[in-house]
Amino acid sequence: MPITKGFRALVDEAMAQVTTYTVAEVQERLTDPAVQIVDIRDIRELTEGTVVGSFHAPRGMLEFWVDPDSPYHKKIFANDAKEFILFCGAGWRSALATKALQDMGMSNVAHIDGGWAEWVKAGAPTETLEQQKAKRAAKA
Repeated sequence: MPITKGFRALVDEAMAQVTTYTVAEVQERLTDPAVQIVDIRDIRELTEGTVVGSFHAPRGMLEFWVDPDSPYHKKIFANDAKEFILFCGAGWRSALATKALQDMGMSNVAHIDGGWAEWVKAGAPTETLEQQKAKRAAKA
């Protein structure tokens, strides 16, 4: 069966319907308590590091973690006062994921244009998983 709509068309459609921030716009809001950055990359991609303060929610589990009726629900996503800003490697998966969450009824969701690649290229702050775990342990 031939593909009638490729990934690029899906991404373009999603990009036309979701809020997209530049790396610079997100950097300005990194310390804003009303913002939660969400890394949707695969666990294997995290060896490169992640955005400072981000929460890892793998793309394959995102809808399940967001839905309060799911047995996999994560309470972090129940906070309607936060804006959840997603990112992936290049901004394609996060555009699709943001659109999926909007389709589920979330209005407080956006994504980072260019994803991790643009974040690193801009020299924006990153941390290793070990640094992130140490910060969380210190808060506990």
